[in-house]
Amino acid sequence: MGKPKHKRRLREDEAIAVARNLRISPQKLNLVAQSIRGRNAEAALSELTFSKRRIASDVKKTLQSAIANAENNHQLDVDRLYVAEATVGKSFVMKRFRPRARGRAGRIIKPFSNLTVVVREREETA
Repeated sequence: MGKPKHKRRLREDEAIAVARNLRISPQKLNLVAQSIRGRNAEAALSELTFSKRRIASDVKKTLQSAIANAENNHQLDVDRLYVAEATVGKSFVMKRFRPRARGRAGRIIKPFSNLTVVVREREETA
């Protein structure tokens, strides 16, 4: 029997890719995600290729995965794709402690993030 099929939560001209548990704070990751929102897919890839930020390579992998999903799973035209959404969310937080003076402990927080990239095909201009 099995489970019933889920309804597609994206539009017909969209594809999605998700990267979970990236070892960076959501605030820092959002700076990189903000630089590609609304851009053409090709321009966003070149932006991430030459970015100085460490996490840009992981964001680039996720964007490439979304483009590949659009091409292979949904038969969308790669040349007309743009980044419709690039959302960042909090994941879990590792808590560590470091010894400080007079028997106290300093708390160290190591946050993780989730990244969701949605690419959409532009409408044809007549």
